[in-house]
Amino acid sequence: MQEYRALRIHRDANDTFSVAIESVAAATLPDGDILVRVHYSDLNYKDALGATGNPGVSRNFPHTPGIDAAGVVVEDATGQYRPGDRILISGYDFGMNSPGGLAEYCRVPLQWTCPCPPQLDLREAMIYGTAGLTAAMCFDKLARLQHKAINETRLLISGASGGVGSLAIAMAAKLGYQVVAMSGKAHAHKRLYELGATEVVAADEWLLANKKALLRPSWDCAIDTLGGDALFNIIKATEREGSVVACGLAANAGFSATVYPFILRGVALLGVDSAEQPNDYKCKLWLRLATDLKPAALKSMCEEVSLEQVPNILEKMRAGDSQGRYLVRIAD
Repeated sequence: MQEYRALRIHRDANDTFSVAIESVAAATLPDGDILVRVHYSDLNYKDALGATGNPGVSRNFPHTPGIDAAGVVVEDATGQYRPGDRILISGYDFGMNSPGGLAEYCRVPLQWTCPCPPQLDLREAMIYGTAGLTAAMCFDKLARLQHKAINETRLLISGASGGVGSLAIAMAAKLGYQVVAMSGKAHAHKRLYELGATEVVAADEWLLANKKALLRPSWDCAIDTLGGDALFNIIKATEREGSVVACGLAANAGFSATVYPFILRGVALLGVDSAEQPNDYKCKLWLRLATDLKPAALKSMCEEVSLEQVPNILEKMRAGDSQGRYLVRIAD
């Protein structure tokens, strides 16, 4: 293997960024323990930001994005894997300052990898990707403070038509939650009910700051992908001793808050960071995604695209015109 195809982001002398599919010399792959032939990757908002040169994603150009990959081992210097073993990569510095999964090959450290559980195929694993790991971690955190039977628990999921949101709805429905989906996209409501939501609410009124100290309790717990004022409104509408997991900033990274929901209702605010979790914990999450969290309709919960289609989809994601999960087929 002398060359491989990859999505590359270039920065010119005027700090203008461009995206192209090109052949890359194999010698440019970084040092690492394991060489992987990538079969599938996926698209996350972080990839869309990286395509515009966001310095919080990458400062190295030309750059190969893709924070997730599923493939087979070509060679492993550590001896942990054998050639042909199925392997999953997500998080850490993968697809950021290190070349990522939107390429035919990648080379990574052993500690960035998890074996693909036998109950998952590589395609299913990348329908999940970082979005699925994030949703799985949200349920893990909620379970630690769960004080009602799951089938009696109303769970709000905001940003419901997005990658994390849509997967979380299907997982929650399988677990038995009464799912309230919040979405600003009216055309997506029918799909949210199909995924397992028992109620769908429009997001518009929740996106604006509300001066009330507390709002009418409307759910027992929540998974929020929006951030901003929506996050605090959701907290204020959470039942006594409920929990809200914050895992995204689709609306805004900052919000204004008071202590009232926390000291008058005992609401807990929980944070999720899926990128830097210990590897053994990620492997446990992958096993859950392969078993008790796996929706029956998982295989249909994505739009499968080729590497050549990725640049246009990244533009849609930045414009807020994307929906659900995008699975990128790398190998034939």
